[in-house]
Amino acid sequence: MILENDYYVVMNQKKIRRLMRTYQLSTKVRMAKPYKKMAKATQEHGTRANLLNREFNQEEPGKVLLTDITYLYYAHGQKADLSCIKDGSTNEILAHYLSTSLEMDIVYKTLEKLNETTQRHFHPGANLHSDQGFHYTHPLFQEKVKKLRMTQSMSRKGNCWDNAPMESFFGHFKDEVDYKECSSLNELKHIVDSYVEEYNNRRYQWELKKMTPVQYRDHLIAA
Repeated sequence: MILENDYYVVMNQKKIRRLMRTYQLSTKVRMAKPYKKMAKATQEHGTRANLLNREFNQEEPGKVLLTDITYLYYAHGQKADLSCIKDGSTNEILAHYLSTSLEMDIVYKTLEKLNETTQRHFHPGANLHSDQGFHYTHPLFQEKVKKLRMTQSMSRKGNCWDNAPMESFFGHFKDEVDYKECSSLNELKHIVDSYVEEYNNRRYQWELKKMTPVQYRDHLIAA
């Protein structure tokens, strides 16, 4: 477009790409993420069927677990990634982990936190639902899920509604918290921890019979 509009040079895209390869020219803007290339390059990564079909609230704590990762920009453009696991029946955030890296460790640490929260006692029909992202299709992640005796379920490709409650939590957090004003990762971590604690224990929700997620979890267990 620049060649045509600014220099009046009309050239088809194939020739431009050929010249770029010849002179080893590449753009640094919107470069493909390496982990996406890796995911396409290996046949070991595997998707799973959507076992939920948006039936998130099954009135059984620990049965439906939703997970995802979102980005948080803070301190003048620095980026962190927040990984969470949410109970689909109670809306409780059971595990969360903040990292400056999107390496696989972010989801492994989140699983470890889930293991600590549940004290290794999982619902016999526990189902961990995610999108089809690189982390969740990774064979080692899937092996770790299997060792925790959970089954995996995945949203249909490109369909955010299949994991809507998790997206909703991230949306509320970004609307309500001034995380962009944080000057350090430690400050951001403190804000995230405080919000999750408040959300679980003091956030009354209409769909939970006006209870907090923790209160509703105890209510379902007692019932």
